[in-house]
Amino acid sequence: MSEIQVTGENPRTFPAHWKKCIGTGRLGLALQKDYLDHLKTVQKEIGFSYIRGHGLLHDDIGIYREIEVDGVKRPFYNFTYIDRIFDSFLDLGLKPFIEIGFMPKLLASDQQTIFAWEGNVTPPNDYQKWRDLIKAITQHFIERYGVKEVLTWPFEIWNEPNLVNFWKDADKEAYFKLYKMTAEAIKSVHPEIEVGGPAICGGSDHWITDFLSFCKTENVPVDFVSRHAYTSKPPHKVTPDYYYQELEEPEKMLQEFENVRQMINDSDYPDLPFHITEYNTSYSPINPVHDTTLNAAYLAKILSEGGEHVDSFSYWTFSDVFEELDVPKAQFHGGFGLMGLNHIRKPTYHLFAFFNRLGAKLLYRDDQLIVTEKENGDIVAIVWNLVMNKGEKHDRSLSVQLPVSNGLYFTSTQSISEKHANPWRVWKEQGRPRFPSKAQVDTLKQSAIPYFESSQTEVTRDQLTLHLTLTKNEVRLLEINRVNDETDTYLGLDDHLIDTY
Repeated sequence: MSEIQVTGENPRTFPAHWKKCIGTGRLGLALQKDYLDHLKTVQKEIGFSYIRGHGLLHDDIGIYREIEVDGVKRPFYNFTYIDRIFDSFLDLGLKPFIEIGFMPKLLASDQQTIFAWEGNVTPPNDYQKWRDLIKAITQHFIERYGVKEVLTWPFEIWNEPNLVNFWKDADKEAYFKLYKMTAEAIKSVHPEIEVGGPAICGGSDHWITDFLSFCKTENVPVDFVSRHAYTSKPPHKVTPDYYYQELEEPEKMLQEFENVRQMINDSDYPDLPFHITEYNTSYSPINPVHDTTLNAAYLAKILSEGGEHVDSFSYWTFSDVFEELDVPKAQFHGGFGLMGLNHIRKPTYHLFAFFNRLGAKLLYRDDQLIVTEKENGDIVAIVWNLVMNKGEKHDRSLSVQLPVSNGLYFTSTQSISEKHANPWRVWKEQGRPRFPSKAQVDTLKQSAIPYFESSQTEVTRDQLTLHLTLTKNEVRLLEINRVNDETDTYLGLDDHLIDTY
């Protein structure tokens, strides 16, 4: 058993960068009821500040159209759907973290697309029309939402241009040209709107250096740097329904955060904010790991420490209402979402909900424990037992000594584990129904509730000691509150008269 003594000396601030932004599937999904229902729950129980997704300029939203007037085709900008989508976000307390992309078909220079919903990934066929479109949509946002509001929205140019699937030929110079034209068009509407990029995925970090050098040499505006992070290895098996990968240790992701931050520090723009605009374990929306308690225990360290290196890191994504590989084909299908289909909270959802309970004062942190204090003096901690090996008998025991003044305390715990709050396991036991009945869905919802325990303790030596044993991939939330005991105010109270007490 390991013993940990939390002294509370030299406390630090625990930054809430982990909840600054959340990812979503393409923006057009926000026109669906289930999507909005999931988002309302996420905002109520976790509460992110920004939301980022693909497809702002995709044809399903229909911003760019062309009409014929006197025999001449002219651009027509239609903001009907994007207004509805952004209104919905703002009503839920979410600001758009705007991703500029993909290319409208009428402006595309080629037919290359990505995803089942066919996002076009080619440069514009007419850069003047592209500039005019970017100016028009930026101006519209200001007219509808006001300058003060829009100045709080970051504008990120494209998505993963270092991959041939997301940008034709992964042509760096073509991307730099697009970035320059787009950033300048946005700034021409208002010079204080934040623009940035290059939104690359891992493995091509030289793009960061080259991008910042380009911006310096060409005097191109840049207000932040963005990157994505996933820790899955190449797939060892791919089937029509599933994509199987092993994971690197979570330290690898944190090291990537730190390395890129250092690259920015060493550039001509050392003070630029750094945003991870996508991260998860696997980059595939059909990897079963996303549905498991392993995913939650794995990401606990990332949420705990990631904010030390980046200004925000955006989990990809909040919901399994997601259609990159077409409409999901089963209740649990390896989707990215915190929230599964049928409004079922997955283990990683609870990880985020647990972190939302933490205080802003950091008392202690290590590889498997974070201890915080709230403004009212309550102590809130999260402990996890990440096990990336197969098999059982991976329990971990520890003793945690917490600094509290003498008095009566109420301790409550909630936990997720292989046994509790693991609807994926229950779904397997049900026979993996692709389209579960209402009764089966009700059972899955019941199985998704964290396990709860509580106790009352009298502290006499200014120290509360908790003895904990965590099972494989268990994540446990602990909340310690001082008790204001009002028992003596009840006249005639006698618990001994109740037979079971």
